[in-house]
Amino acid sequence: RYSLGYKIDGLLLSVIEDILLAASNQPAHKHGYLSKASSKLDLLKFFLQLAWEVKAISNNKFLLLSENLVEIGKMLGGWIKRAQ
Repeated sequence: RYSLGYKIDGLLLSVIEDILLAASNQPAHKHGYLSKASSKLDLLKFFLQLAWEVKAISNNKFLLLSENLVEIGKMLGGWIKRAQ
C-alpha cells in the first residue's frame, strides 16, 4: 500500500512538473512535455484505480480524485491539440 501511494505521489508531481515546463517553454518544445504529461496522467489513473481495487483508498476519495484527473486529462488534451 505504501509503495503504491509513493508511486502515485511521484507520478502526480511528475505530471505537474511536465505541465509547468510546457507552460514556460517555447511553442516548438511544448508538445514533448505535454505528451509526457499525458502519458504519466494515464499511468496515474491506472495506479489510482489499482489503489482503489486493493482498498487502499475509499470510494469517495477515488471518485473525487478520478473526476479531477479526468478533467485535467480533457484540459491537457485540448492543449496538446492546440500545440500541434
